[in-house]
Amino acid sequence: MIKDNLNQIKSKLPKEITLVAVSKTKPSTDILEAYEAGQRIFGENKIQEMVTKYDELPKDIQWHMIGHLQRNKVKYMAHFVDLIHGVDSFKTLLEINKQALKHDRVINCLLQARIAKEETKFGLPFDEIKNILNSKEFSNLNNVKVVGLMGMATFTDNQDQLTKEFSSLYNLYNDLKENNADFSILSMGMSGDYKLAIECGSTMVRIGSSIFGARNYKK
Repeated sequence: MIKDNLNQIKSKLPKEITLVAVSKTKPSTDILEAYEAGQRIFGENKIQEMVTKYDELPKDIQWHMIGHLQRNKVKYMAHFVDLIHGVDSFKTLLEINKQALKHDRVINCLLQARIAKEETKFGLPFDEIKNILNSKEFSNLNNVKVVGLMGMATFTDNQDQLTKEFSSLYNLYNDLKENNADFSILSMGMSGDYKLAIECGSTMVRIGSSIFGARNYKK
């Protein structure tokens, strides 16, 4: 089932769109099935769970941290994480830089912009993102590379609202890209809204339940 779901989604994605298979709460056996079907990029939202899976699974997997990031846990994934999506403060960037330095790595990051109307969503105001990227303190960080932006839209069926939120992030991304040579990723869109996100300019989509099926959060 996972292989079929994955192939069906990939067949519909434009070739320039990167697919992150969101494997949070799913066992390593499920990830391995997707891996054997050709998927190499997986997203997790809990660092401990991602570390366990990293230890168990093939080492050519690219692990993306897509959940809200607790600074005190960055050290556990600094030796292997490929991309951190949800950076929503300069203090978090400082911590990632500090831990990356210990492993002689440069860790790729996305700044999370606040585009949703819901209070439950994290993210930086647009002005704060600009201030960070233009700051001297940011230019001194040698072990992190901000390669783009990430955003989570409001959980709604209102297509006009979703389009407005995605488009606002796309416009910010395009604006910042002019002065940030490393920018290449705009991560927006999940199982329920990824088609619209792509229409609005997303380059990376995060799809979980449409690949792995519904999640069971009871542990």
